Order: sequence, then C-alpha cells, then structure tokens
Amino acid sequence: MFFASVMGTDVFSEALLSLKSDLLDDFNTLSDWSVPFSEPNPSAKITACSWSGITCNQNSTIITQIDLSRKKLAGEIQGNHFTLFVNLTALNLSYNAFSGQLPIELFNLTSLQSLDISRNNFSGEFPFGVNGLYQLEVFDAFSNSFTGPLPVEVSQIETLKVLNLAGSYFSGQIPSRYGFFKSLEFIHLAGNFLSGQIPKELGNLKTLTHMEIGYNSYQGFIPVEFGNMSELQYLDIAGANLSGSIPKELSNLTKLESLFLFKNQLTGLIPSEFSRITTLTNLDLSDNLLSGPIPESFAELKNLRLLSVMYNYMNGSVPKGVAELPQLETLLIWDNFFSGSLPMSLGKNSKLKWLDVSTNDFEGQIPPNVCAGGVLYKLILFSNRFTGSLSPAISNCSSLVRLRVEDNSFSGYIPLKFSNLPDITYVDLSRNRFTGGIPIDIFQAPKLQYFNVSNNVELGGTIPAKTWLLPALQNFSASNSNISGNLPQFQFCQHVSVIELHSNHLSGTVPKSVSICRALERLSFANNSLNGQIPEELASLSALSVLDLSHNNFNGSIPAKFGTLSSLLLLNVSFNDISGSIPSEKRFRLMGSSAFVGNPNLCGAPLEPCSSSDDIQHAFRLGDKISSKLTIFLLVSAGVALFFIIAVLGIFYFQRGSKRQWKMVSFVGLPQFTANDVLRSLNTAESIEVPAASVCKALLPTGITVSVKKIKLEAKGIRFMSELITQMGNARHKNLVRLLGKFHNATKDELYMDIFNFGEVLLEILSNGRLTNAGRSIQNKPGNVLFQEIYEEDDVGDTDSLQEEIKTVLDVALLCTRGRPSDRPSMQDALKLLSALKPQRKEGNI
Repeated sequence: MFFASVMGTDVFSEALLSLKSDLLDDFNTLSDWSVPFSEPNPSAKITACSWSGITCNQNSTIITQIDLSRKKLAGEIQGNHFTLFVNLTALNLSYNAFSGQLPIELFNLTSLQSLDISRNNFSGEFPFGVNGLYQLEVFDAFSNSFTGPLPVEVSQIETLKVLNLAGSYFSGQIPSRYGFFKSLEFIHLAGNFLSGQIPKELGNLKTLTHMEIGYNSYQGFIPVEFGNMSELQYLDIAGANLSGSIPKELSNLTKLESLFLFKNQLTGLIPSEFSRITTLTNLDLSDNLLSGPIPESFAELKNLRLLSVMYNYMNGSVPKGVAELPQLETLLIWDNFFSGSLPMSLGKNSKLKWLDVSTNDFEGQIPPNVCAGGVLYKLILFSNRFTGSLSPAISNCSSLVRLRVEDNSFSGYIPLKFSNLPDITYVDLSRNRFTGGIPIDIFQAPKLQYFNVSNNVELGGTIPAKTWLLPALQNFSASNSNISGNLPQFQFCQHVSVIELHSNHLSGTVPKSVSICRALERLSFANNSLNGQIPEELASLSALSVLDLSHNNFNGSIPAKFGTLSSLLLLNVSFNDISGSIPSEKRFRLMGSSAFVGNPNLCGAPLEPCSSSDDIQHAFRLGDKISSKLTIFLLVSAGVALFFIIAVLGIFYFQRGSKRQWKMVSFVGLPQFTANDVLRSLNTAESIEVPAASVCKALLPTGITVSVKKIKLEAKGIRFMSELITQMGNARHKNLVRLLGKFHNATKDELYMDIFNFGEVLLEILSNGRLTNAGRSIQNKPGNVLFQEIYEEDDVGDTDSLQEEIKTVLDVALLCTRGRPSDRPSMQDALKLLSALKPQRKEGNI
C-alpha cells in the first residue's frame, strides 16, 4: 500500500502509484513503479518517465502514453487516477483481467488517439460519452463482457479509423449511424449477439477496407449496397444467419481480396460476375444452401488461392480452367453433388496444398499431377466413385501428411512407399478393392498415427512383422480384409490405442507381448481363427475398455484378473470354447448375455448360474405349463426355420452323401414307406418355392403326398440337429408341423441355411405370427418394449429365469435379422447359441 504523497514525488507519479495500489499485481510486473525517499527534487521532470509502460515527451515533462498491456494485472480501475493525464495520446490496458465498469473518466482524455481495452473483463452497459474523444483514431474493445447495445455515439468521432467491438456480448441491431463514419477503415463487430437486419447504410463507408461483422444472428439478406464500398479489401459475414441469394453487386468490389460468407443460409447460384474481382485470393462460400455449378468464368481469377464451396448443394463438374489456376493452393468442394472426372490438369500449374473433394459423385482416376507442386499435404477423396489404381505419384509426394481415399472403388496394389513419406500421419484406404497386402515397409513411416485398410475384401497378405515398431502409431485397422497368418509380436506400441482386426483369417495365439501396448483402449480380434487361451496379460492394460474376441477358437477360462480391470466396459468372448465361470463383478453382468453366449461350458451371470455339478444335460426341460411353452418356442423356432414343411405331413431328409446306406427313423409308429421310396419319389418331385429352403412335394408309392425338406449339414452339427428333429417329431403342438420321420447317411460336410429367414421365423413364432417380416420392421423398436410385447403376448408367467431365456431367444432373432449381412452370426453360431439354452427335460408332457 502506498501513501497519497511521497516526499520528492511529482503529482503524475503519485497518481500512477495510487493506481498501482488499487490493482492486483500478483506477478509483481509493476515492481519498478517506486520512488526512493530522498530530498525534494527541484527538477520539473516526471519520475515515472523511467518506469515500464510509461512514455514521456523528450523533456520528461509530459506523459504521452501509458501501456499496461500483458502485465497480468487485475481488479477494477478507478477513473480518478487518470484525470491528470490530459496530454495522453495512447492508453493500452489490453490483455489483462480488469473487471467492473469501464471508467467514464477515460472519455475526458481528449488528446487520446488510441484507446485499447481489449481482452479484459469489463462489464455492464458501455458508458455514454465516448464521442468526447474527438481525436481518437483507434478504439479496440475486443473480447470483454459488456451488455446492451453498441455505442451509437462512437459514429460521431470523425477521425476514427479502427473500430473493434467484437466478441464483447453486445446485443441489438447494428446502428444505422455506423454507415456515416467519415474516416473508418476497419470495423470488427463479429462474435456478439447482434440481430435484426444489417443496415444498408453500411454501404456508404467509402473509406472502409476491412469489414468483419459475422458470427451474429441477423435476419434477412446481404444488402446490395455493400457493392458500393469501393475500397473494401476484406469482407467477412460468416456464421450470420443470412438468407437469400448472394448479390451480384458484390462483383463491384474490384479491390476485394478475401470474401467469407460461409455458414449462412444463402441460396441460389454463385454469381458468375465474381470473375471480375481479379484481386480475389480467398473465396469461402461453404456451408450454405447454394446450388448449381462452379462458374466457368472463375478461370479468370488468376490470383485465387483458396476456393471453398464445401457443404452445399452444388453440382456439375470442376471446370478445367479452375483446376489450372496458377495460384490455387486450397480447393475444398466436399459434400456436394459434383460428378464427372477431376480434370487431369489439376495441380499441374499450381502449388496445391490441400485438396478435398470427398462425399460427391466423382469417378475416374486421380489426376496424375495432383502433387506436382511438391507441397500437397492433404489429399481427401473419400466417398466417391473413383476407380483404377492409386497413382504411384502419391508415393513420391513427400509433403503428404494426410491421405483419405476410403469408400471408393480403387483397385490394384497399394503403391505407397512409406520410406518416401516422412511426414505422413493419417492414411485411410478402407472400403476399396485393393489387393496385394499391406506394404511391408509401413514401419518406415515415423510419424504415422492412423492406418486403416479395413473392408478391402481381397487385400490378403499378412500383417507386416514390423508394424508395431511404428513409434507414433495410435490406430491400426485392417478388418474384413482377407488377412491371414499369425499376429506379429508386439513391439514398441506404447501409443497404440485402437487395434481392429476382426473378420479376417488370422490364426495362432495372441502374443503375450500385447501387454507392451499400455495405451490400448479398444482391441478387436473377432471373427478369426485364433486359438489358445485368452492371455491374462490383457488384464494389465489399464486403459482397455473394449475387448472383442468373439467368434474364434479360444479355450480355457476367462482370466480372473479381468475382474480387477476397472476400465473394461465390454468383454465379448461369445462363440468360442470358453469354459468355467464369468467373473462375478457387476460390470460383467451389465455387458449382457450376448457377450458370452455360444460357449456351452461357460456359466454365471448374465448366463445361467453355474451348477454344483458339471453334468448339465443338453436336453429340453419339460414340465409345468410355463416351461412347456418356452420349450415349444425353441422347438418351433428350430423346426420352422430349419425344416420348413409345407404340407401337414413331412419327412426330413438329411443328405450327407449317397454312397452309404440311408437310415430312417419314424415318429409315427411303424413306417408305411422306406427311405428308398422317398429317394425314388424325389426324381419326379415338384419343387415348391419357399424362402431359404429346398422343399419338394413328393408322391409316395403308398399314395401319400408329403413335403420333403433337404438339408445339408456339417458333421459337427449333425448330432445337435438330429436331437432337435427328434424332439420335434415327438412333439404335439398347434404351432408345430407334424413330422413323419427323418433319414440320413454319413458322408457330406456342408450346411446351407439362410440366417435372415431363421431370425424372421424366430420373431414370428415368439409373437405367434404377428410379426411378419419382423426383421425389417422391428430393429428400431427399443428392446425392452419388444420384449414386453412378446412376453405379454405369450403369457409365459412371471419366472425370472424364463424371462431371461425368452429374452436371449429374442436377442438371437434380432442378431440374425440385422440389416447388414456382415453383422449377422453364422448359422452354426446361431445353433450353438440355441443349444446352450436348451433346458433340462422333466418327465411329463409336451
């Protein structure tokens, strides 16, 4: 704290010391603002002239400038500290944390030519009287917390050249008086809460060179009068809620260099007259509702460096003249309806840096000269219809940082030579038709963070042995790409967070070295042929949240250490040969049964409780009315889906070859025909058109007409299927077609079945036939609602275990009827699921 007077100190220095005493200076940035106690100084010189931020005249008798910018100061400023500084020409308070009302006393400093209060936290309504600063040339109040309208009286300052009131929470309309500045060259009002129509009077600003008034919420159109601002070089009205068409009168702005109208609701065509603005270097009209083509006349914009019309409704092709603009550096036209081929000359005459034509309808090949300038760092082409091979020239594009060509029809080998791409960080080649495998030199890309070749179904090859040596790698995805072989040992993968390798032909075990990947969050090896036990080392990955090992040949138990892995949100080990009990922690129960099904020897919540004995029989539980009805569901679902019988009488025919003797089993007492009778009748049988079935209507020698369903089964499925058919043949229920018998021999190893129709039948049976074509109409219905409808429909009682069984059958049905075939389980997996759910048989009744 300082006293009001210090011996030997002039009044100006005392005023500044008093100001300092009121401020918060936690970083002691005004430490040199001090006066030593001494004898009175008869000199007229001002002591403060030697302090930081203070500028005086040559004789040190008048303070002309006070600059407190970037001093990390805070607190409220009292205006009385400035009343003595009538000769002040510049006051800079910017980049601090001053708060409270802006002192009105500052407007009495009539010699001020520059007042900068930007980047503070001044609040309240802007005080009246700023027009008293009649010599002011620069007023910057950017980024404060004012409320209320813009100060109208500032327009009366005839000397004002720079006005910056952006980002300061002003509201209301732009005053029409702002169109009457006499000398204004720069106006920035963006990022407030301004509304209403933009006043046409702003078009009167004949001295203006720079206007930024975007990021507000105006109503209406761009005033055509803006075409009168003949000196304008920079116009930004982006993000302003503007509608209507772009005025062609803007083409009168023949000195304009940058025009930013993006993120509005502008409609109609781009005025072809813009070609007259030959000074234009940046044109951004993106994120609007514009339509039509890129004007051919834009070929005249020889100085254009940036052209962005992305995210509109434009169509047509890219004009050849635009592709050959000599200064073009950035071309962003993604998410439109452009079509045709890109001009082969694109990039030939310019130093193209960024090309994004994604999400259009382009076709053909990549222009061979796209990287001719040697500075291309972003090439984004995804979601089009490009074909042919990926240009080998891309391999020599050493400046490339980001390459995205996913979701096209590129074919041939991947020509990338990663040793020539030292700066590449992102490569997405997914959803194409590449072949020849992943380039083996991928490990030579030291900055590569993201690599995705998923859904190139003919890619083939193996995972290069040194893949995990990439020092910056974070995401590696190569799913559904016909990749085979073993997983390479994990090395130096400290930054890898995502590995996706599902739906391939990988074999062998998961290397224990996976524990090196300490940052791993998501790991998917689903739908492969991996085997062995699940490495308990995976439990040491403290960031792991998703682990999908489903549809493989893993055996053994789920490592107990997984129970301590608190980050784990989903563990999917379904359809393996896992045994033992599921960890008892609650999060495993919340994962749902679908994450664990298809492992007959696995038990514990959310599956069936583990029994004290291991001899749980795989037979149907029969008994009371409730259990009986569920049994019928399972029998009928298997019966109708797997053995679709048209007639009231039917025979199931298991074809496993024709070289061995056929064996027949009758379900109705002594048979009235033989297997040979049926075989001979098939030669003249009439085919019946039914979904996913090979069904014939056959006339037997005895005069009986039956429908015969022919099924080809794998050897490993014959036992289970035979048990199901036997149960069905002995069952009597209104929903179950009567079976006469079955016969088979034992040679073939094939299974043909339509999993979608299987799921549809499951849904139809669960709802007593109410859900026709259920798979197409029911997927969007909430699961709990659907379950409740089915549960009530079938009146199965209030048994918790029974509800869980019905819910599981419903889950299987929904899995089988998913929209994308690749998301559906195989028939073997579906059968495996149902076999795991079969309840025990009780003595009694069906």
